[in-house]
Amino acid sequence: MEEKTPLYSRLVEHNMLNRSSFHTPGHKCGNFFDGSMISLDYTELPDTDALYEADDVILKTEIRAAKLFGAYRSIISAGGCSLAIQTMLKISSESGGKLLCARNAHRSAVNAIALLGIEPVWISPDGGNGFTGRISPERVEEILSVDSTITACYITSPSYYGEISDIPAISKICRKHGTILLVDNAHGSHLAFLHKNLHPISNGADMSACSLHKTLPVLTGGALLNIANDKLAESAKDAMALFGSTSPSYIIMSSIDLCVNYMFNEGKKAYTDCEKRVGSLKRLAWERGIKQPDGLSDPLRITLNTASVGLVGEKQAEYFEEHGIDCEFCDGENAVFICTPFNSDRDFNRLERAIKEIPIKNSVQYKIITAEEPVKKLSVREAVLLPNEIVKTENSVGRIAANTACPCPPGIPLIMPGEVISRGIAERIFESGIMTVKVVK
Repeated sequence: MEEKTPLYSRLVEHNMLNRSSFHTPGHKCGNFFDGSMISLDYTELPDTDALYEADDVILKTEIRAAKLFGAYRSIISAGGCSLAIQTMLKISSESGGKLLCARNAHRSAVNAIALLGIEPVWISPDGGNGFTGRISPERVEEILSVDSTITACYITSPSYYGEISDIPAISKICRKHGTILLVDNAHGSHLAFLHKNLHPISNGADMSACSLHKTLPVLTGGALLNIANDKLAESAKDAMALFGSTSPSYIIMSSIDLCVNYMFNEGKKAYTDCEKRVGSLKRLAWERGIKQPDGLSDPLRITLNTASVGLVGEKQAEYFEEHGIDCEFCDGENAVFICTPFNSDRDFNRLERAIKEIPIKNSVQYKIITAEEPVKKLSVREAVLLPNEIVKTENSVGRIAANTACPCPPGIPLIMPGEVISRGIAERIFESGIMTVKVVK
């Protein structure tokens, strides 16, 4: 059977492992839904509304979602947070323009920058102490004070490791300079429903792209573009239609509808209760000397620097698998766990046991991969759209990157499209385990 249905069969096999899911999606393998969802796989019909021309039931769901998140307007995306990000950038940069952009931006943002002809002014997160770090309000102020041509500021918060930037301070600075604040909130949709509302829209952002499926009970691909500014909402549907499929999934959209209703009712209590449970696990890890991100971080995300107690490399993922746990991410040094109310008591007991039983050994210091500031030679658009080729990393010195090169999914790219790969940067790329890079011909 596997040869005839390789993907389906592999998913069935993995499901039979019966591991605890501490990764996306937030519904934890269907714990929120019943089995009837597949029968709702419809299309645009006279009584089912149409996403990009919504004036009936889809619009009603969007209005309820906006009320739930405290937004002026919420737009459903059945194409994931990537579609919401693309839409957000299109709305804020109608004819190219300059964008102050966090260098840890998701690849969908970099691709949208290329397609829209936007000129990014890169800003790197500060600090991090072994994690990604946060965008400094002081640095945002410094850049906006000297460049009045920047029309929007785009940051990622929370980071993949859960670090939350100071959105209230950054939004105040952006308002002072007449700059639109955009937040990639892919991993933080649930932040509106905790003891303290940490959602970007509630803290001053003009728009936020929220990947509901990552942390809320929504099927994979379900997201929202939340808009606080009425003027920015006018062109939102047209902007999304530019990038989105003309066949959005009604199953995904209906799962958003169910989620919104759930969060209006028992959802908030479920998430605040979960926050307490996760807090106790974080405290346990601190007591055992396991390093975690400092400062304001996502209360429902556990990021353990297992290298701080000597658990590194391939043994890291193997350790958690032996305890019946699928992590969201393991890079040999840090392990990330996404927790939601749809994790069972069994799941949390497994994770608690795993944290308790990690053997405490001497800390292992991983080499932090850094590189000098790259030299820009072409625009992002030119570099992405020009003919390209893939070369070995050691042969890339002096070439212009046609894609990003990033040490790992949550990391900060060492090179962006249009930048020259110096010898030092090529060495850092190679050290991070990337053997080939895409360059302009």
